[in-house]
Amino acid sequence: MKDPDTNGATGSGRSGASPLWLARVAIRSWAILGGFLIIALVLMTTASVISGFLFDKPFPGDFELVELGVAVAVFSFLPFCQLTGANVTVDIFTAWASPRLVDGFKLVSSLIAGAFALLLLTTMYDGMEYYRQYNEVTPILEVPIWSVFPAILFSLALLAVASLITLIEAVQGLAHPAPQSL
Repeated sequence: MKDPDTNGATGSGRSGASPLWLARVAIRSWAILGGFLIIALVLMTTASVISGFLFDKPFPGDFELVELGVAVAVFSFLPFCQLTGANVTVDIFTAWASPRLVDGFKLVSSLIAGAFALLLLTTMYDGMEYYRQYNEVTPILEVPIWSVFPAILFSLALLAVASLITLIEAVQGLAHPAPQSL
């Protein structure tokens, strides 16, 4: 994979920000925000435990916020994992494979990831509409459950974009295979 910070998403060396480069920046930034969300949840949980221990007053509904926040954070990491190839791979099958075959595997996995992202995007949108229609809320804090769905939908849209980027890279790898070293 080409480093997006050096010469754009396609390695063309041209100046200016290409749409693929901007997409990479958005994907990385979204993952970083997900990391900050996890840190905030850890700090809130720690404060709640300390408050419960010292004052017998844990924060009400802290587990609800953790439940909703972790869902958002996990989805925020998916596009970055797709973009960097950090998803589950089976290296035992690719260790013996030629770079061309590995690029073929990457092409197929990018197609599957993109289809999965689009399927989840439509399904999760329907789920959000259901929760909005019936106004379901968490039991203690009464946070509307649908309120976390927009961030998850954005993550899934970024996952589809990341799949497109990795698909382009795989096609480029198949079209212009790297020379094999001895």
